[in-house]
Amino acid sequence: MPKIYLSPSVQEFNRYSGGGNEEYYMFLIADAMEPYLKANNIEFDRNSPEMTLGQVIADSNAQNYDLHLAVHSNASPDASAGSNTGVEIYYYPTSQKGRRFAEIIQNNYKSIYREPGNVRTIPTTNLAELKKTKAPAVLVEVGYHDNPQEAQWIRDNIDTIARCLAKSVVEYFGQDFVEP
Repeated sequence: MPKIYLSPSVQEFNRYSGGGNEEYYMFLIADAMEPYLKANNIEFDRNSPEMTLGQVIADSNAQNYDLHLAVHSNASPDASAGSNTGVEIYYYPTSQKGRRFAEIIQNNYKSIYREPGNVRTIPTTNLAELKKTKAPAVLVEVGYHDNPQEAQWIRDNIDTIARCLAKSVVEYFGQDFVEP
């Protein structure tokens, strides 16, 4: 049975336009993913809000997971705060499995996101959850939380995002997706 490490953001300091924070909404997405993963026989472990990023990585590396999925939301640089939109799906450049998983998420996310042409995969060596985890890893930024419309879209689509990400996990493992 496939097993993943699910890592919603522990960045409660990242405030959402209109209220709330990144940690809160990403944990809601991870919570909503659980029934989908269970229905599809995907085992998972998760981080907790009290953990630091270093602890999350150590926890992921403590077992042999088939995938590590980090779920975050994005913020614009100060000069363009509140104006950016889009979904960015990061993977480590030398990880073929990470790239394949990122591309699966990208293809599925295009069907739910309000700007399908603005969903992209990006290789990077700059993110700790990609370069320090043993399992093939992807970090998905589900939208821009400093943009009022994007923040509201995330709030309004918690289950839709969760289903899309869970469906992507199931597809990665070559299984047919089953609704809970």
